[in-house]
Amino acid sequence: MSIMRRIQLYLDDDLWETLHVRAHASGSTISELVRDAERERYLGSLETRNKAMQAVVGLLKNRREIGDSTAHVRSLRRGIRLNRFG
Repeated sequence: MSIMRRIQLYLDDDLWETLHVRAHASGSTISELVRDAERERYLGSLETRNKAMQAVVGLLKNRREIGDSTAHVRSLRRGIRLNRFG
């Protein structure tokens, strides 16, 4: 589970009332409704995210110019480890 961070929001009366009614009707909290709405708006639905992840699985599998993926990744990393230590 990820770390939750506390924030403060100012809501106009119409939005507050709507969220209050929906939270009561669904048996959830206003905070849960806001988090769900933010996830949907900024992260996309879980289904959309899963489709995006599935679309990249094996993307480079048949790239002949790369060759062996392990060797390719190692060649990209070559020499940078020592640079990290100054």
